[in-house]
Amino acid sequence: MSKRQNYRTLFLVLVSLFLFIGIVVFSVLFLIPKGKEYRTLRLESKKEQQIIGRVQGQYDRVNKKLEKLKSDNAHTITAFKTAFDPKKFTKNNHEDFEDLYLTEIEMLDHNGSFKIYEVNATTKITSPQVFYQFLEKINKSDWIIGVNFPIYFEREGDRIKSSFTMKVHRSTI
Repeated sequence: MSKRQNYRTLFLVLVSLFLFIGIVVFSVLFLIPKGKEYRTLRLESKKEQQIIGRVQGQYDRVNKKLEKLKSDNAHTITAFKTAFDPKKFTKNNHEDFEDLYLTEIEMLDHNGSFKIYEVNATTKITSPQVFYQFLEKINKSDWIIGVNFPIYFEREGDRIKSSFTMKVHRSTI
């Protein structure tokens, strides 16, 4: 039996040696190169995660600022989207003036985002205070309107006539 035991021992040693050599070869050929690649990819991933975190923080700050600007300027944004209606403008502001006339002026060298109107208005006042109230009113209106200078005031008895031009912005979007 001792010979048989020697064969079993030898067989066990050979199988163990074969498994050991197989494990070493597998480790050297597959695990170590893949481990190095894994470490490299893990470092790249951490760097990208840091960059993503930084960019996400910047995006959140800018988005928060945008939302604040949108809420603070909601009236102006709505005014840009609203088309100018001369009839509605005359109707809304006719109470401030006795006569209010709008005349569109054709411009040859404008870029298409403004329409120019000449406004002639007559009112029964002794001071231009009503006109300044009118300016405040159009500043809060549904349109983007810029009053151009000079503004001409002419007295006729107890009335003051005013004449000026204004630019009405229209959205080209």
